[in-house]
Amino acid sequence: MNSNETSLAELQDKLAITELVNRLFMYTDDRNWQGLRNEIFTETVYLDMESNGGAPPGIVTAQSITDGWQTGFQGIDAVHHQGGHYLITLHGDQADVYGYAVATHYRTAAIHGKTRTFVGSYDIKAERTPNGWRINQLTYNLKYADGNASLQ
Repeated sequence: MNSNETSLAELQDKLAITELVNRLFMYTDDRNWQGLRNEIFTETVYLDMESNGGAPPGIVTAQSITDGWQTGFQGIDAVHHQGGHYLITLHGDQADVYGYAVATHYRTAAIHGKTRTFVGSYDIKAERTPNGWRINQLTYNLKYADGNASLQ
């Protein structure tokens, strides 16, 4: 195999990681907090959402991430993430993922516009565990936000 060929194992890993990131967004949209904790994140995660007004970066538990997102989504009727353009670099049992994402939040009762949209990218790190690939680092890089920021 020459250096330009990708092995079957590498392709399988990249497919599994792509599905992992897709599930991150789909489970978040579905508010499947248990699925995020059990199937997506490692027990502790380096989280950096500071570009979007989040807490300073640091290591937090998967439970605290989902608790925070659950609280943050209260009063929002629908959340939709659309991710893609994933660039995945494998380093054995570790992986770096770069991807784009657009998130739209919708609130029926909002009177100044029913949606807000966030456009940005993610820097994600994942590791192979006995239960498959899991995310151990999540950094969001907000490019811009549009719409009714407060959903009031």
